[in-house]
Amino acid sequence: MSVIARHLLIRGHVQGVFFRAWTVKTASDLGLTGWVRNVRSGDVEAVVQGEPAAVDQFITLAHNGPPVARVDNIDQRDEPVSYYTGFEKRATV
Repeated sequence: MSVIARHLLIRGHVQGVFFRAWTVKTASDLGLTGWVRNVRSGDVEAVVQGEPAAVDQFITLAHNGPPVARVDNIDQRDEPVSYYTGFEKRATV
């Protein structure tokens, strides 16, 4: 099984709309590991890691996010694999 990781910066109306909780549930349901946190700029930052198809599916779903979110853009880049043991919500930076 190959594992990849992507660093995501999700821009739009993504704070105060349960985006982090949605991310934890969606990523966990897809068998992904990593983390998510709010950024003081108003964006949401995440690292998602797992099988390539699951990571791609997460990114596709994240373009919509939870019902009241509005995602304008997702910046993404490859990230080194870190072998997280689960998916966690982190403190705002």
